[in-house]
Amino acid sequence: MTREWIRRRKRDYYYRKAKKEDLRSRASFKLTETVRKYRFMKLGDVVVDLGAAPGGWLQISRRIVGESGFVLGVDLEEIKPLGFSNVVTIVGDIRDPEIIRRIKALLPRPADVVLSDVSPNVSGIWEVDHARQIELAERSLDIAVSVLRSDGNFFVKVFQGDLQDKFLNLVRKRFYNVRVLKPKASRKESAEVYVLAMGYKGES
Repeated sequence: MTREWIRRRKRDYYYRKAKKEDLRSRASFKLTETVRKYRFMKLGDVVVDLGAAPGGWLQISRRIVGESGFVLGVDLEEIKPLGFSNVVTIVGDIRDPEIIRRIKALLPRPADVVLSDVSPNVSGIWEVDHARQIELAERSLDIAVSVLRSDGNFFVKVFQGDLQDKFLNLVRKRFYNVRVLKPKASRKESAEVYVLAMGYKGES
């Protein structure tokens, strides 16, 4: 068995598993695994999901927060409704200066969790793609600290590279507990990792 065969089998496994569980994305398992391990989202939470299309993380978030919680998805693309009254989606660009106001207007209270699986359109030029991804992660951080309650949590994708440490330093200034993770459902050959920041310090 070659490494490539094992990798293909792993990709197929999560793809088939997503289909079997009626999930919109294999990326759903990245969130499921991390929540199960670190328990940063719970029943009744208010969740904001940035870059939410096609809705895989929305589905997982709704399962966790239940009927008493609230989930808001934001994406450049319109997201097919999930069919729950407490899952709301809006079409918007996280780089838009108005997006924070729009998000706050829809939340029942400050968020407990902000998620971001936002990715740039990949050019194939690594330095460019890395810089664009970090820019989106920084913008996600700006939104998170604007809409989170004190002691809230933030889970965001980044691409590994020379700008990663600078971003981590920004996150550590805002949160008490910060770690870098590589969920099992994240392809090994992918440069993506996730930053889990727990315990928002609140407005400084």
